[in-house]
Amino acid sequence: MTSRKKAILKARLIAKSRRAFGVPAWIILKTNRRVRVSYRRRHWRR
Repeated sequence: MTSRKKAILKARLIAKSRRAFGVPAWIILKTNRRVRVSYRRRHWRR
């Protein structure tokens, strides 16, 4: 990607990167390890 990104594209990438985090540890403990993987988890290249 170029270093000069459009503001809209940059905002969209930031929002998606924020959502790409894993499930918090307390949720895993609360659900007795049934919920381990976030369905929104994504890799930057996929």
